[in-house]
Amino acid sequence: MNILVIGSGGREHAFAYKIKQSPLCEKLFIMPGNAGTAELGMNVPLEPNDFTMVGKFCLDNEIGLVVVGPEEPLVKGIKNHFDADDKLKQIPFVGPDKTGAQLEGSKDFSKAFMAKYHIPTAAYQTFTAENIQEGLKYVQAHSLPVVLKADGLAAGKGVLICESHVEASAELEAMINNGKFGSSGSKVVVEEFLKGIELSVFVLTDGQSYKLLPEAKDYKRIGEGDTGLNTGGMGAISPVPFADASFMQKVEERIIKPTINGLKAEGISYNGFIFIGLMNVAEEPYVIEYNCRMGDPETEAVLPRITSDFAELMLATGDCRLNQVELQISAQHAATIMLVSKGYPGEYEKGKVISGSDTVVNSLVFHSGTKRNEQQQLLTNGGRIIAVTSLADNLATAIELSKQNAETILFEGKYYRSDIGYEFVKN
Repeated sequence: MNILVIGSGGREHAFAYKIKQSPLCEKLFIMPGNAGTAELGMNVPLEPNDFTMVGKFCLDNEIGLVVVGPEEPLVKGIKNHFDADDKLKQIPFVGPDKTGAQLEGSKDFSKAFMAKYHIPTAAYQTFTAENIQEGLKYVQAHSLPVVLKADGLAAGKGVLICESHVEASAELEAMINNGKFGSSGSKVVVEEFLKGIELSVFVLTDGQSYKLLPEAKDYKRIGEGDTGLNTGGMGAISPVPFADASFMQKVEERIIKPTINGLKAEGISYNGFIFIGLMNVAEEPYVIEYNCRMGDPETEAVLPRITSDFAELMLATGDCRLNQVELQISAQHAATIMLVSKGYPGEYEKGKVISGSDTVVNSLVFHSGTKRNEQQQLLTNGGRIIAVTSLADNLATAIELSKQNAETILFEGKYYRSDIGYEFVKN
């Protein structure tokens, strides 16, 4: 069959890499894709949020499966556009509709959902322009630090951890009254700070049954030792050493099952990935956030550990028969290191020539922000450029392989964290 992957980052390159291996895949299209996905299939230079053009492309090219990578088209209702058309709704589709995507699209929606279905999470209150005075009083009396979250999508930048009441008050006003995050911050969730260690859990569901994918831990800070500014992610490891059978049983019983059952109870026909950002607080799991898609760079660490046919998994999800296929996971450890542009996550230059990516051995290379010029030179085209993933029988070896290959890929201003997974291998 012909398969369409929507998106342009490392996550979508990893999707394409796994789907291409399947005998089910005849033609593979990636919209809009990057230089890496172009080596696996045909890049389609269309805007994923132009649903009319996406739908027309699917019909014109006899697409038999659609897999959506990023959150924005989902939150804006691409699945609803397909469901509203007699021909498009026949195409198996992996990704929730607009209502289901509110798990990520609205922090207030997701917190209310968790409260209703008794899913462990941090205590919170929501404020808007109408009750901002009440909000200012609330943060003044709040224990420190205070967590502020823009309600809507803010490209991963809408969460602030304020260390003082003065800072919290100023930021709350900046978000609600001064449009710090645009319309996304017109409603703000104020949350208690949870102290612990984070991990990401991924669930694939067809709305009835679900499969628990490999968990991962990503590293958000730009600097070694988790210092400096937050990024989209500087690397990831999978599995997570502290997420043992006992901890994961708590996650499944207290969080995953109530989430799936809660969606059913709300009448939300959720089809696709649920990313659950968790905090391990003294061996007890709490939900920090939901996402309505896979994470990036976690996908680049998780998917190489899935040994079953990924296209078959996606098709079974789209056809609502996920319980009929088997999910097989490798016991190997994966370590992903992200190479980024100088200046990222602040201002950075594009168009730097990349060399050495074709000399990598014993690792996988997933492109994120890359393109080719008319001379077919590989160029940087973003902040995060390439993810290097290695599999090995232990985490230390996987990390070392990724570091060795990260060194062989060259471009002006290249930077990467050499300490991904540091807290698990420092001894």
